[in-house]
Amino acid sequence: MKKTPPFPPLSSNNGVVKPLETPLNQLGFEEGYRLTCELLHAQIHSRSLLKGLQLHGHIIKSGFQTLPLVSHHLINLYSKCQLPLLSRQIFHETPRKYPTTWGSLISSFARNELPCLAIEYFRRMLCERVLPDDHIFPSAIKSSGILGRIDVGGSIHCIVVKTGYEGDVFVGSSLVDMYAKCGDLKIARKVFDEMPERNVVSWCGMIYGYSEFGEDEEALKLFKQAVCTDLQVNDFTFASVISVCGDSTLLELGKQIHGLCVKTNFELSIFVGSSLISLYSKCGVIEAAYQVFEEMPMKNLGTWNAMLIACAQHAHTNKVLALFKEMGSFGMKPNFITFVCVLYACSHAGLVEKGKYFFGLMKEYGIEPRPQHFSSLVDLLGRAGKLQEAVSIIEEMPIAPTESIWGALLTGCRIHGNTELAAYTADKVTDLGSMSAGMHVMIANAYAAAGRWEDAAKARKMLVDLGLKKETSLSWVEVGNRVHTFTSGDVRHLRTIEIYQKLEELEEEMERAGYVADTSSVLQDVDSIEKSQKIRYHSERLAIAFGMITFPPDRPIRVMKNLRVCDDCHTAIKFMSKCSGRVIIMRDNSRFHRFEHGKCSCGDYW
Repeated sequence: MKKTPPFPPLSSNNGVVKPLETPLNQLGFEEGYRLTCELLHAQIHSRSLLKGLQLHGHIIKSGFQTLPLVSHHLINLYSKCQLPLLSRQIFHETPRKYPTTWGSLISSFARNELPCLAIEYFRRMLCERVLPDDHIFPSAIKSSGILGRIDVGGSIHCIVVKTGYEGDVFVGSSLVDMYAKCGDLKIARKVFDEMPERNVVSWCGMIYGYSEFGEDEEALKLFKQAVCTDLQVNDFTFASVISVCGDSTLLELGKQIHGLCVKTNFELSIFVGSSLISLYSKCGVIEAAYQVFEEMPMKNLGTWNAMLIACAQHAHTNKVLALFKEMGSFGMKPNFITFVCVLYACSHAGLVEKGKYFFGLMKEYGIEPRPQHFSSLVDLLGRAGKLQEAVSIIEEMPIAPTESIWGALLTGCRIHGNTELAAYTADKVTDLGSMSAGMHVMIANAYAAAGRWEDAAKARKMLVDLGLKKETSLSWVEVGNRVHTFTSGDVRHLRTIEIYQKLEELEEEMERAGYVADTSSVLQDVDSIEKSQKIRYHSERLAIAFGMITFPPDRPIRVMKNLRVCDDCHTAIKFMSKCSGRVIIMRDNSRFHRFEHGKCSCGDYW
């Protein structure tokens, strides 16, 4: 397709830009025009706002401001200096607008997080019968992705096809990224597969989409293909794949990709470093997370937050408080995520007064408490046994209590055996209407603990009637590049006989050391013998036994679990570490537990 020339021709001059010694209006038109554009281009490159403003004054005096190419550079200057509304002012003062003028403004809005304005001016451009090109389409499509408006993005996609730009690598990459961010991975992959040429943006957009929506296996497959095609992947691609490894707790693969980052000089990237901190933390290797954090030459707020949550999940509460204080000395202003991390740490360490202090501190930073903060505060009070105070917080807070807030109160009730309040809370949650499968289970357990077996049965029946399934308790151990997964009472593993034999040996040693099974966590109306059998072969115990027959004695056994560890298993694993002399690191759905010499890092407060 033949493209419209962007601007009137300008005589080329590749000389070095010299200081402005003669006023622009005293030069000839050709020389003044050329020098103006060269000087503007230099200020755009350096992003020097002060010098740019001074130059803009000279341009107004010379009368060059209305020339299309000069307007284009001024729009880009203010865009790069994060002043998109000034870009818009220049645009409206330009009498004749070329496609590139429209593109510069739409790009300015998209780049400066004003996607609604980008879409609005894209629509105005179409109304002016100006056809978009390969520079305008990506900005408009990107804005649709930021807004999550797949309908708008799809409409722009139709215009792309009608104007013949579907084969353009930049347009195609932006479409892949937009569909992936909007959650339609099927269409994103279709666009990706049909692209005649792909670049790092298209590969990265597809990998990021798979990783964000839990398609970890597909994300890793695509990354392997990208590497095999000798694609020069960027730091964002590495960060996305490392995040996948962290979410899937694939430590060995994550280490290999870390090595690849080192070879390609991306290990110092802020994005890669933050993802590596999360990877090592989620895989139970907090020491490596500390090392990555300390070696990073540059850190942004996301890096600090990644380290804060890592420390909080590993019960390094003092380090969390020290890091929060240290952030200020580096000029980092905490955001709402920072306070979620700090409140979480206080909650799981029983630091009630500290938690209240940080909750109040948010207002000094202009941060309004969100449901996550109220949930953490209720959890803090509930775990500390201050249940009535937690109820008062829920009753007085300015927002409607969410499922997570009621869930935090239910957790406190369970810990402190307040079955009456637990049943009351369950009634309140039931009034909310729709809820997750996990909350249905919590409600059923609350009724069962209060002896309201009929209500517990109704809650479980409702779970079935709604087509929801209780999440199966899983525990897994990584050996090399293979993950071994166990369920409660599992007999499918190739080494099942050895695993159960090892577990029997451990049980005998534990009983001699004083272990007595606690069956209170089995909230079913069955006899004590059956309750004892149910907890004896929980998935985490099978995983630990497998680790003991697989790993050498000096290697820690790292077990990952998708649900909260029950009270009895927590006690049993302390005895396992004492009797075997092994270090056992276990992650449940809330935090890490490091068992060593019969003690747990959580201090039995979790």
